Amino acid sequence: MSIMCWTHRSGGAEDGTVPEMLGRKRRPMRIGVLSGSIASDSINTALLGALGHIIGERAEIVPIAISTLPLYGRDADTGHPEVAVAYKELVRGLDGLIIATPEYNRALPAALKNALEWGSRPWGENVFAGLPVGIVGASPGTIGTALAQQQLRAGLAFLDAPTLAQPEVYLRWRDDMLDSAGRIADAGTREFLSAWVERFFAHVTVHARAAVLA
Repeated sequence: MSIMCWTHRSGGAEDGTVPEMLGRKRRPMRIGVLSGSIASDSINTALLGALGHIIGERAEIVPIAISTLPLYGRDADTGHPEVAVAYKELVRGLDGLIIATPEYNRALPAALKNALEWGSRPWGENVFAGLPVGIVGASPGTIGTALAQQQLRAGLAFLDAPTLAQPEVYLRWRDDMLDSAGRIADAGTREFLSAWVERFFAHVTVHARAAVLA
């Protein structure tokens, strides 16, 4: 899988920091990590952990939990439960978001779709609008969550969240993917994911949200 060259740069920092109001110091980027799986032994949650090792101290990693969100229904638009309000506030404070999605029955997992519903409702209170997103996925199968990722991209496009298009990460998971510390063991895979992280940071910089920078 080729990695396209990146030549465009616009406002914001490329060193993993975000400028605060004029006269204040820069702060580290706040990068959310959201696993579309709520399984205790999820390989996609493990993949996010491995990406966290690659990111290191370049950003503040903010885990976004979705397992406690109730099933969304339109009646909730008149008053979100506390867990949903806290979830939305957490997402609203991010500079960027990495989503690792599994694929169930050739489709997006229900828990992840539910999280998108809570984050985007009621109408006019969509916390994903303008939020730069990177999508990855791991699966024991050969297509590596490709179909689920395409569905996720379509939903995020409607929610006005700019997603990193290339390179795509469809990772076929093996039992020896991680070392004992949770890092990617294979040098080639680690190099590829490190390049993806560089592209993701550039993506976040280009699409920095005005609401976050204010």
